[in-house]
Amino acid sequence: MTTTLRRTATTLAAAVLVTGTVTAGGAAAASGSSGESQPNANPPQVHLKLTPSSAKLAGCMPHARVSVDVSLTTDRVGFDSFHVDASGLPRNTAFTVFLLQKAGAPFGAAEYIGDVTSNRQGRAANTFHLIVQEAFSSTLVNGNRVRVDLNQVGMWFADPKADDFCLGPNSPVTPFDGDNEAGVQAFNSAHTTPLPPP
Repeated sequence: MTTTLRRTATTLAAAVLVTGTVTAGGAAAASGSSGESQPNANPPQVHLKLTPSSAKLAGCMPHARVSVDVSLTTDRVGFDSFHVDASGLPRNTAFTVFLLQKAGAPFGAAEYIGDVTSNRQGRAANTFHLIVQEAFSSTLVNGNRVRVDLNQVGMWFADPKADDFCLGPNSPVTPFDGDNEAGVQAFNSAHTTPLPPP
């Protein structure tokens, strides 16, 4: 008899938990109808076109096209989706991707968010999940907190030798990779509308 009562109590407790979850979901859906985004509604999108960072690189990669599409979903799922789609790149080449304070040099604050690597046809794609619209860098300067929004995007040749096809064997080595050695900036968002501020 005691075992039966315990099983019944466990079943009722599970039913209450399930009911509570459903009710909470219903409440969230109801509150969404008062102005918040619906779970099935399309999130706001931001579209950026990255262009070669110099005239010399543009001449060496005349067919390069780099698009960035950002789905602003942080309020819904805790992160945004940052999708890079590129073509016309040097083949079998890795690039590092950064959110930046300034699109071109000097870049100011920077956040390394991931890599894309082209295939033998020069195409590359990747999706990163991170905070994009509200991305910022924060530090202390003379005891005062300084916040810098990161509303620009840049891509670097991940290997210092990867830009030699265009700039020659003595091209600069930059720190824009996890091992602190990268090539020059290949593409940036200098000629497009920056990411919207939060």
